[in-house]
Amino acid sequence: MRVLRSLAGALFIFTAVCIGQTPSGFHLVKSTLVGGTGGWDYLTVDAKARRLYVAHTTKVEVLDADSLTLVGEVMYGDGLHGVAIAEKSGHGFATNGRASNVNMFDLKTLTVLKQISTPQDPDAILYDPFSNRLFVMCGDGNCATVIEPDSGMVVDTIQLGGGPEFGTADGRGHVFVNIEDKSEVVDIDSKSLKVVKRWSIAPGEEPSGLAIDAEHHRLFSVCRNKLMVVSDAEKGKVITTLPIGSGVDGCVFDPGTQTAISSNGEGTMTVVQEKSPELFGVVENVVTQKGARTIAVDPVTHSFFTATAKFGPMTLINSQSEHPRPPIINNTFTVLKYQR
Repeated sequence: MRVLRSLAGALFIFTAVCIGQTPSGFHLVKSTLVGGTGGWDYLTVDAKARRLYVAHTTKVEVLDADSLTLVGEVMYGDGLHGVAIAEKSGHGFATNGRASNVNMFDLKTLTVLKQISTPQDPDAILYDPFSNRLFVMCGDGNCATVIEPDSGMVVDTIQLGGGPEFGTADGRGHVFVNIEDKSEVVDIDSKSLKVVKRWSIAPGEEPSGLAIDAEHHRLFSVCRNKLMVVSDAEKGKVITTLPIGSGVDGCVFDPGTQTAISSNGEGTMTVVQEKSPELFGVVENVVTQKGARTIAVDPVTHSFFTATAKFGPMTLINSQSEHPRPPIINNTFTVLKYQR
């Protein structure tokens, strides 16, 4: 029996990696030179309003999701990381990592209404419609700050036992978060605001982006050691791993096509097809551009967005930073749109 189980496990791993070798068909359909200075982080699609929000150092650039034309800006950021949309309240929220606060802004006018203080390093942010709450992942604070979207009041702070990266919600009362320094996923009850479960995603290390197939309870954690780890969100266990590119930071899942995609800073997107809740395969590594490490999906058109810029040679100062990257050349920041 042990031999048979080993053979079956090996066959499953082989199949998970090798199914679907025909090209995905994803290609660049549009690019917009936004310009400006400094770095960027997450992109967020508001599919209903047809807007794309891009966190770009000191401001959020708002683009039309179809034409990629710039339609407005949310100003007064300081180390912007992520954007979340709470449609019912008419408010958007953007995290300021260096300032340790969150901007609440009006979705119609894009005017900042207030700044909400948080623990250190507010990074990823998500809106959970089930609880009507926002969850802000504070990396250096090892916690998640919970915000009420109508008033912008802080509801609670949840200790997570490690540094959170990206999070996602299943729409049924669970918020899942990658814990980067522990290589774990935690499951938060979005009503009681308690951590109800956590599990290791080994052999994945330093998970960053996280996406969910809510229908089938599957989580996709993308890790710095070039693995996508697929977990069962209900049982809290790893199902399989798949190879991805280097420099990953973002991951999305498109339920309409049953496709998970990681955005790899090396200049590729790894396309993973979910054949069934137990069977996954790498379809293709689509060439993008170097530095395009974050990603957003439009579930209406099944398009994917990423962003990058041109870079100069590595300097001594850049090489000694916490996250060594070559300097960004001013006025080269560009948003890219990919589609089948």
